[in-house]
Amino acid sequence: MALDEREDAKAYENGVVVQLKPGAVPQYKKYLEDSLGRTITNDWHDIQQPSPKEALGYPTQKPLALLERIIATSSNPGDVVLDPFCGCGTAVVEAQELKRAWIGIDITPIATSLVQQRLKSAHGAIDVRLKSKDDPIDRSVFAVVGLPTDMAGARMLYDKDSTHKDFEMWAVGLVPAIPQEKKGADSGIDGIAYIHDNPKKPSKAIIQVKGGHATVAQLRDLRGVMVREKAQLGFFITLEPPTQPMKNEAASAGYYQPPSGVGRRVECVQIRTIEELLQGREFDFPLYGANVSFKEAERLQKETGQEELKL
Repeated sequence: MALDEREDAKAYENGVVVQLKPGAVPQYKKYLEDSLGRTITNDWHDIQQPSPKEALGYPTQKPLALLERIIATSSNPGDVVLDPFCGCGTAVVEAQELKRAWIGIDITPIATSLVQQRLKSAHGAIDVRLKSKDDPIDRSVFAVVGLPTDMAGARMLYDKDSTHKDFEMWAVGLVPAIPQEKKGADSGIDGIAYIHDNPKKPSKAIIQVKGGHATVAQLRDLRGVMVREKAQLGFFITLEPPTQPMKNEAASAGYYQPPSGVGRRVECVQIRTIEELLQGREFDFPLYGANVSFKEAERLQKETGQEELKL
């Protein structure tokens, strides 16, 4: 028997070549376990926009499935992923998931605050400055570079320009909350935080930021804005420590209890200094994780139908 004939016979025996009926042209038979799959082209129409559960309301947000494919096909675990315009942080969140090191860059303080919140929600990661040696959880950490991390940096940001806009946006991001662009007269609102403690609709907290000398009159103004805006809570952020009359005014506003009856009661008006926020002393919410100003960026199952990449 010739070599070619022996090879053909072996192919038939192994089920690699089949003849569907007598006289038909033999055909190669392909097995799924031997296939590497179809080559991915540059037409990725199988990946949809972020689902409602995944969407954070950021205008240029990309789906996690898209960044998963890009990062998984173009890098290996341990490589560094750089996103110079990271926005709401989809690339860095997925890089963390795929065990890549990463660097994310953005020019707006609120974007960096959103990325930090998303990393915390998705992976339990926190700012390295806030990690305690006694922390019982083995947390992932990240470092924030280029934004104030201490009081000296906060004062420099405040003094950078006469409008103090960047300082206010950065301070609002420490909550984190949604910054409010001021047009014309000061409306008394620098930011808004939404609170998921009401089964009918989220409650609301008004944020005011004062970098200069704060007064008790400003606390009274905040309470007036809360009434006007039908807000349940008021958060007052100061660069300087509050005076005792300011503390008394805040305490006189009383307490807020969630309408559902679930959760703790908290002070309606709360004061935090920049130093306290930098040290991790957050505002008190009725429920843990109740701040839904930016939706919780939990690690979600992909809803695009994309199969797991095997590389």
